[in-house]
Amino acid sequence: MLGRFITLAAILAAGSIAVGSMATRQTGNAAAAADHSNDNWTTQPRTHGGGTAASTRSSSGEVRLGRAEDSHFYADADVNGTNIRMMVDSGASIIALTRRDAEAIGIDVDRLPVAGTAKTAGGDVPMRVVMLDSVEVDGIEVRRVEAAVVDADMGVSLLGQSYLSKLDAVNVEGDTMTLR
Repeated sequence: MLGRFITLAAILAAGSIAVGSMATRQTGNAAAAADHSNDNWTTQPRTHGGGTAASTRSSSGEVRLGRAEDSHFYADADVNGTNIRMMVDSGASIIALTRRDAEAIGIDVDRLPVAGTAKTAGGDVPMRVVMLDSVEVDGIEVRRVEAAVVDADMGVSLLGQSYLSKLDAVNVEGDTMTLR
């Protein structure tokens, strides 16, 4: 299963969005600052459900995720109004949704045009690109987020750079990832 994630992450990394590192990334240029307008990025509190014992939100607009037993970080993301469990993957250039998760948020996967293929351990699988209205992790919301629906048995959707790159910082210290 891990091999499939690594292969998928490598394929998605070749996409159009630059791959960031897990180290702190401060936005300093005007283009990046434009992405943080109220139309695209908010830190308003959630109005419905969310979060897990592994994530905490501070009053300063930060979300802290604890490392899971498998060494990965997971977030319960509100995607277009539906709670989706996602593995945080800074190596994925865009959000990668499983077919099951895409259908759960109301996407008719079969009506989306195939935009290419992803090479996985199980072979080549179709990949369809979609624009998500909103992705929110414990109050940190990004609007109009590019994603790919991958017809592979990934097991879990990936929270990639199309969300992470819109944040002020993504830090990992020990067993804690902080999103800001």
